[in-house]
Amino acid sequence: MVYNFFTSALFLFFTITNAPITNAVATSTPAEAKAITETESLYNSISEHAEAMPTFSCFEKAVTGYNILKGQGKIKKNYLTVIDFSKSSNTKRLWIIDMVSHAVVYNTLVAHGRNSGDEYAQNFSNMNSSYMSSLGFYATGEIYKGKHGQSLKLDGLENGLNSNARTRGVVMHAADYVSDTFIKLHHRLGRSQGCPALPSGITAEVINLIKGKSCLFIYHPAYEHHSKVIS
Repeated sequence: MVYNFFTSALFLFFTITNAPITNAVATSTPAEAKAITETESLYNSISEHAEAMPTFSCFEKAVTGYNILKGQGKIKKNYLTVIDFSKSSNTKRLWIIDMVSHAVVYNTLVAHGRNSGDEYAQNFSNMNSSYMSSLGFYATGEIYKGKHGQSLKLDGLENGLNSNARTRGVVMHAADYVSDTFIKLHHRLGRSQGCPALPSGITAEVINLIKGKSCLFIYHPAYEHHSKVIS
C-alpha cells in the first residue's frame, strides 16, 4: 500500500506553527470542545518554552492517540515522541515531550525513507523493500546492537499503515547523514531505508530514554485519511 496526498496547498495550511492556537477545530459536543481546549492550552504552554513546535494538527493527533493508547495499555511510559513529516528535513522535526512535566526533552533532526521524497517526505508505505517511511502510532521496543550500533526496535500499532515495521526492520538508529554538515553539502538531510534515523551524537541517549513501550507518532497530512487509532 503506497499513499501520496501531498499538495502544495495542503502543505502551506499545515506548516503554520508556533502561533497560539484558538478555535483550531470545530467540535460538535461539549466533551470534544473541552478536549480541544485542553490540547490547545497544552500546546501553547509547551510553545512558550520551545524553540519550535510541530503543527497543531500533528500535535493534537499525537496527544489524542497517546491518551487512547495509554488507556488501552499499549504504551507504558510518559514520553511522547512526535515526528512531523509535513516539515522540511532540513529542520528539527522530531520532539520528545515529557507528558508529566509538559516539557520538550529533545528537539532534533530525523531522516525519512529515500523513496519517500527528497527534502520533503511525500510518499509512505507499509510494504517490505519500499524504502519509504510509514506513518502512524508506534510503541517503542527493545534496544539491540545492529549495523548502525545501538538501535531501537519499533512496533507499528496501525494495521496497513505501519504494522510491518518489525519485519521491514524499521528501527530508530544513528546515521552520519543526519547532520547539519550533510544539509550544508547536499541542501537536504540524508535519507534512510525507511527508518527514523537520528544524529549520531544523541541517539544512545534518546533510545535509552524512550525504549520499552513509549509512544512514537509519525505524522503527515496524508495520515488524516488513514488513521486506525483516532476515529
